[in-house]
Amino acid sequence: MFDQIKTRFEAFDRRVRDAFGGDFTTPGGRRAAFWHFQVMDHAALRTLWTNLHEIAPGAWRSNQPDPRRLHRYRDMGIRTVLSLRRSGTSSHHLFEEEACRDLGLTLVNQRMHARQLLPAGQLLALLDLFERIEKPFVMHCKSGSDRAGFASALYLIHMEGASVAEARRMLHWRYIHFRNSASGILDAMLDAFEADIRAEPMPLRDWIATRYDPEAITAAFRAGRGR
Repeated sequence: MFDQIKTRFEAFDRRVRDAFGGDFTTPGGRRAAFWHFQVMDHAALRTLWTNLHEIAPGAWRSNQPDPRRLHRYRDMGIRTVLSLRRSGTSSHHLFEEEACRDLGLTLVNQRMHARQLLPAGQLLALLDLFERIEKPFVMHCKSGSDRAGFASALYLIHMEGASVAEARRMLHWRYIHFRNSASGILDAMLDAFEADIRAEPMPLRDWIATRYDPEAITAAFRAGRGR
């Protein structure tokens, strides 16, 4: 039921988002984008709730920052912002892109999904990005719960040598991630990796390149949920 409501809300959100067309060049377009960002993207709710946590030296996770929070991040020493969300003409991206440019922050976009596993090539590209990104950096999605948690787990395994058990803490209800929801597919990927390397240890990069099977993981996950 919750997933159906969420899917319908997201479809409505897309229609509203596409209606203003990302027009940032006129007062009317900017005003429409502002209200979309505040209401439909929930920026107003994130004013006090940031979901900001340092996961490793120089690596942070959070929910979608607004321009004022990006200013605070800059003052904290953050150099790079890694967005795991859709870019293009979305209101959140337009405000973020403008603020990062004005503040001298580097904005990097690497889109992920909360309820769908990425192909191997895109996960490997994320690992490559982790290796070269300028620190200190903050990675974020919309709520800082699912995509940011999954990316944080991959970062800890790949860059910090963390175990899967340690990395799995990034996907936890304290960050508003719930394994029994559709976003539990992200937990299922970590479970598959952990099970495979128990029999044949290998680095995360090698496993993604040679053993990772998103279709099989997804099928098993859906079967387990009765779908």
